[in-house]
Amino acid sequence: MMPASRRIYALIYRHVALFRRSWPRLLEVAYWPTLQLLIWGFTASFFAHSAASITSHLGQPILATSALIAGVLLWEFTIRSQIGVTLSFMEEIWSRNLGHLFVSPLRPSEFLSALIIVSLLRTIIGLLPALIIAYALYSFNILLLGPVLILFLANLLIMGWWIALLIVSLLFRYGAGAEALAWTVGFAIAPFACVFYPLAALPAWLAPIAIALPAAHIFAGMRAALLTQTIDWHQLNLAFLLNAIWACLAFAIFAAQFRAARIKGALISIGE
Repeated sequence: MMPASRRIYALIYRHVALFRRSWPRLLEVAYWPTLQLLIWGFTASFFAHSAASITSHLGQPILATSALIAGVLLWEFTIRSQIGVTLSFMEEIWSRNLGHLFVSPLRPSEFLSALIIVSLLRTIIGLLPALIIAYALYSFNILLLGPVLILFLANLLIMGWWIALLIVSLLFRYGAGAEALAWTVGFAIAPFACVFYPLAALPAWLAPIAIALPAAHIFAGMRAALLTQTIDWHQLNLAFLLNAIWACLAFAIFAAQFRAARIKGALISIGE
């Protein structure tokens, strides 16, 4: 009979082998501690230099609580829209329904359109309670941002959708081994999105990453709107331009990976 130590070793080796064959699983091990350190480290550094207030070039302060709550609520639109698409896609994988869908006349563009609409519904339903709680407990009304709020939300939703497209592309490429990315990629971007602090709080060598993301410009515009009640069109235009570039790139990658998955027959075996 095999000794207990060998049986234990066999089970350990089985899980180690999973990590060895799947870099997303390995990445996830160190993901959350590193992410929390980055986000709150940069936030603490910013507040240490700004005396717990956000200051513009005019020298007028915004209460840190308002900026933080607005940042949390707006960033959740990106996270929820991304997870809404990827979760709906993975539900098709888990139910072994992906192959059935694409032997029908369904086109990839129609499939993505449905996922995006479902994501929008999930986002609205999921965030309504948070908006109500923010008003009831913290007296924060996100509508105080004014009509520009619609432009902010549109940009953040689009950003969440192209992130989801990239994740779905990785799922086509790596299968179930990449499922962890559905829960982690959106949060990994948060330190560079400048949700809770301005771009100046980042080290100089990280600034180019933030500048390349639409979110950094959206949250800069949010802080300007809270401070002056005016629209920073420069930041908004940059956000729309970057979203267009990233969305085109994400769709091209998705189309390429979808074709490769169809040729290899991965649409049927992707969840196995």
